[in-house]
Amino acid sequence: MATNHSVFHQIEQVSVVEDVDEEKFREDVYPKRIPAVLKGVDIGPCIRKWTPDYLCQNGITQEVKVHVSTERNMDFINKNYLYRTLPFDVLVRRCAEKMHEEFFLDKSEKYYLRTLGADNRKDVADIRKEFPALAEDVTIPPFFDEDSFFSSVLRIGSPDLQLWTHYDIMDNILMQVRGTKRVILFSPQDASNLYLKGDKSMVVDVENPDLDRYPLFAMARQYHCTLTPGDILFIPAMWFHNVASCGEFSISVNAFWKHLPPDLYDPKDPYGNKDPLPAGQALQRLRRALKLLDRLPKEYKDFYGRRMVQEIQDKCYLDNG
Repeated sequence: MATNHSVFHQIEQVSVVEDVDEEKFREDVYPKRIPAVLKGVDIGPCIRKWTPDYLCQNGITQEVKVHVSTERNMDFINKNYLYRTLPFDVLVRRCAEKMHEEFFLDKSEKYYLRTLGADNRKDVADIRKEFPALAEDVTIPPFFDEDSFFSSVLRIGSPDLQLWTHYDIMDNILMQVRGTKRVILFSPQDASNLYLKGDKSMVVDVENPDLDRYPLFAMARQYHCTLTPGDILFIPAMWFHNVASCGEFSISVNAFWKHLPPDLYDPKDPYGNKDPLPAGQALQRLRRALKLLDRLPKEYKDFYGRRMVQEIQDKCYLDNG
């Protein structure tokens, strides 16, 4: 579905960097802390080998947990999907087709796989462990130190599937293996325009948003790019992103790494999406402080709320020097 550009105030294209190697990434791309599409990077033979037949004929029949929805826009907040389990080869076949003879909800239902660790309550996703045969086809570029590696995630989605807008607390690269993806990103400084609930935006359809309900969303600067097989998107931590597959089904691999000191991360976070420990503690204390203001008359609550906002802006905002 095409984006209705007329409703947005600012749209930019993500910069494209050609012939990227480790040195160029670390010196020219990474320090800028903005997304970039990286081209000319070897991500392995997966971009030519990973056809549906290849994926299904390599004996990969292990069961995987998938999201299943009748809607194009999967909504994490309102949960317009079900979790179901399928053999991996069956999932691939279903993702490769638009209409299904066998289904859970509807013959045109859509599927999304985000691979998990062996025990998703404690194990971090690592394609080398969950799918060792497929991992041999993937080359993760050496853009980060090996000891900072956190996870590698295999993602497979149906044609024309859009996922919820969210941010991650770690830097990552999204390597496009099969199909085409449209990605829309938003700066961390636009957080107040995205109507957040946790790490997700409540604006489900970013291409045609309900601006009566979410008027500030039109003020958020959007960064657009299209990924084709072999492309890599660098997504710095806290940059919001909304991803949609275009045309055929899509396969990609993410690699996440820790760029902050290790003691700032929650050690019991296998998904890597919990806020850094100091940030989580600060948010908890803020919520307790707001409850204290509930004891005051509304005009006092308004006044002291504004004072708190001003102190946060003075202490934290980058554009305040």
